[in-house]
Amino acid sequence: METDDFPADGQGGAIEIRLEDASQLFETMDPFPFRERDLARDADEYICGWASELPADRPLEIRIHLPAAVADSAEVRGLDASLSNYFGYRAGVVARELSDEFRIGRRALLIGLGVLGFCLLLGQVFVALTSYGRIGHFVEEGLIIVGWVALWRPLEIFLYDWWPIAQKKRLYRRLADARVSVSFYDKAGGEGLDLKSRRSK
Repeated sequence: METDDFPADGQGGAIEIRLEDASQLFETMDPFPFRERDLARDADEYICGWASELPADRPLEIRIHLPAAVADSAEVRGLDASLSNYFGYRAGVVARELSDEFRIGRRALLIGLGVLGFCLLLGQVFVALTSYGRIGHFVEEGLIIVGWVALWRPLEIFLYDWWPIAQKKRLYRRLADARVSVSFYDKAGGEGLDLKSRRSK
């Protein structure tokens, strides 16, 4: 972890957060040690929301501004490891979600292809056993439609559903690798960003 002077708002690819205490970032009811705690929901949404708006081809930096009075606390010294552990864990969770999504897609694809093949075969059998009139044509076309509809879900997974999950995984991985810097301000006159403030443009 590094400490520097209070930086200007929204410089470069940095996520700016002003806190009164480092523990504000984490769930207070979490029983695990500080470095293994989950981020508070507001902190997670704030950091991820801002990070998603920054250029994807640039490394991220999380700049945390704290009162000078807490500079020597163990929580401050462990902030970089805590954030890296949390976002690394979230990246692993999302990676498993993506793997599960593809597994479901493969199973759905096999089922859909089986249904499509059965419908095509059944339609041909129906036409062969009956006169190919309007009714036969209607039944055959209906079975073909049913077969293609059975492929809708796997196609949706492989064409669309996995993208948001993969993007979330990349975002968490970028945040896990982000540089964490801490600067300290005089609490009496310090100014900066608050966790719930609007993102700087």
